[in-house]
Parts: sequence; structure tokens; C-alpha cells
Amino acid sequence: VLRDDFRQPPGDVVVAAGEPAVLECVPPRGHPEPSVSWKKNGVRLSDKDEHLTIRGGKLMVASTRKSDAGVYVCVATNVVGERDSEPAELVVF
Repeated sequence: VLRDDFRQPPGDVVVAAGEPAVLECVPPRGHPEPSVSWKKNGVRLSDKDEHLTIRGGKLMVASTRKSDAGVYVCVATNVVGERDSEPAELVVF
């Protein structure tokens, strides 16, 4: 089972360059419990990127760079399939 509705979709975030940014996402209910990954501008983010931390649905950027700006989507995945959240924009000024 994988529901359609995200319990908490990510919201837009505006930060100054160098500041931390956090995008939060609580995936839809599902069985088995869905895992969360993220896409930026349509491209799946790697959790190997040391600049980013993905933990329990949160995408954390310790020190934002201009290049981090873009449109982020939270992706919930389990054996049934995957669901994309509404997009959230990260603005870095």
C-alpha cells in the first residue's frame, strides 16, 4: 500500500548563502513504510554527497551555495511504487 497524500510536503525555503537550509518531508502512509529520497530539478540526489544530509525525510544543507538553489521534490518509495511531492523551491540569496 502507498497512499497519495504526503503527511507533510516540503515548503519553499529562502536562505542567505552560507546559512543552513532544511527541507522537511513526511511521506504518505504506506506498507511497508516508504523510504524518502529527493530530486533537485528532476535529478535524484545522492546521499553520498557530503554537502547534503538526508535523514528521516529531512534534506539538510549545512552551508548553502548559490548552486543549491532550485526546485526540490520529495520522493516516497516502497515496493508498490513511488510518489512525488509537490515541488518546493530553495532560494539562495
